[in-house]
Amino acid sequence: MRAFLSARRRRHLTGAALAVAAVAGTLTATGPANAAQLQEVMLVGNNWEGTADVIRSTGDFTRIGRIDLIPDKDERLREIYLNPVRLAAFLVIRETAGEGHDQYTDDMYTTPDGSAVVVSRPSFADVVSIDTATGRLKWRFPVSGFRSDHMAVSPDGSRVAVSASTGNTVHVLDIGTGRQVGSFKTGDKPHENVFTRDGKIWNMSIGEVNNDLDAPWLDGLKGDRKITVADATTFQVVRTIDMRQRLDAYGRSDMSDAVRPVAFTPDESKLYFQVSFFNGFFEYDVATDRITRTKTLPENPDTSDDRTTYVNDSRHHGMSMNPAGTKLCVAGTMDEYATVVDRATLQEGPLIPAAKPYWATVSGDGKACVISESAADQVTAIDFATGRKITSIPVGDHPQRVRLARLPAGWTGPTAD
Repeated sequence: MRAFLSARRRRHLTGAALAVAAVAGTLTATGPANAAQLQEVMLVGNNWEGTADVIRSTGDFTRIGRIDLIPDKDERLREIYLNPVRLAAFLVIRETAGEGHDQYTDDMYTTPDGSAVVVSRPSFADVVSIDTATGRLKWRFPVSGFRSDHMAVSPDGSRVAVSASTGNTVHVLDIGTGRQVGSFKTGDKPHENVFTRDGKIWNMSIGEVNNDLDAPWLDGLKGDRKITVADATTFQVVRTIDMRQRLDAYGRSDMSDAVRPVAFTPDESKLYFQVSFFNGFFEYDVATDRITRTKTLPENPDTSDDRTTYVNDSRHHGMSMNPAGTKLCVAGTMDEYATVVDRATLQEGPLIPAAKPYWATVSGDGKACVISESAADQVTAIDFATGRKITSIPVGDHPQRVRLARLPAGWTGPTAD
């Protein structure tokens, strides 16, 4: 696979971007589903609707199709309503994390050949594979506990890691078959996952975010929050990082240690991360195991100081880094803006108004940051170079996760057979 990616280009890829590029190289090598037969797109997961809008990954970002990610909805609901324990959990998810709505779609990736989209569905506590040609269910994996959450795809595109947020477990699945190839335990409420190039999986657990014990002096009641690093082959935990200790050493004992979305530098030497309740982010040096800088971003004067009003404790939720590693894009969720931050100076650019932005992803060509505006049912592209808005595209109900993906060339939507 290394033959298909120049050394220079590999240095500028990490996380999902590396996975997409690696998959492209694999497909070119194998022939039957080569790059000429695939198109790069972005998947927008509509959390409350159970669909994924498919938009172009560059240029005008126009919408080209939609995939129903809950074709088995009636069957799943029947199972839930016949099981009192599952029904209770289903209703709790609706009233807490779902803000009064069922959470049908969280995270999604396509298989290397573009024949299926694999999606985590929080309210159904599962991961499923949906055929992109027919829209039919291919396989289903129920996670431990009662809710599935963020996923990550391996650099070669062959596996997905999914957080079972009430089971305190990360499951690693074969992306083609849904078979579990391994798992590992985490802190309370595992959230984001990242595959790194050194053969590790990083998981960030955020603790209990669905209660009102949000005052700083009650922070200890939020559960066991830590970063768990596991070997991506053996699934043995090789390291745990308690950010409470690092934050205290940095002089920020007032901050929550619930690590939210993260972004690695291209060489994976530094990690940028958001924490609960904070309008900003921290810089963490991986080798020296210490926090080195912090950035406090502007407050929206209309944002309440009442921390219990922050959705799932996340004042800011969503960040990504351009391929060169020079710019960060930050979604200021409760402050209702997004902004591009210069990584060298930590100076923010223009504040782009956005309605509860909940995620940030890099476009296919690396030139733009694409945020989901969950309260406006649209996604918005922002130019990394200027920090200015490019365009907004209407999507479905409550968009959250946005991911780069590949589908067959000419695809415009499933056609049931």
